[in-house]
Amino acid sequence: MEELEVRRRRAIYRAQHRGTKELDIVMGRYAEQRVAEMSVDEMGLFEQFLALPEPQLEQWIMKGAPVADAAFAALVGEVRRLNGFD
Repeated sequence: MEELEVRRRRAIYRAQHRGTKELDIVMGRYAEQRVAEMSVDEMGLFEQFLALPEPQLEQWIMKGAPVADAAFAALVGEVRRLNGFD
């Protein structure tokens, strides 16, 4: 199995097992739909995103708190749109 495919599978698993049920569902849904088509650079950003603390992701995704980092802001926007928050 190629390295990128392993990273994709790992990212989907991590997205579905964040800690809180709500974030597991939201992040898992996004990962299942988007990870397969991500480029190497997009995967790198998503992996960094998954490494962020749970409370930070909850603020951005679930509560719509502003995101200062432009790259993460775009990703948060995608996750929110895909899950019907926007």
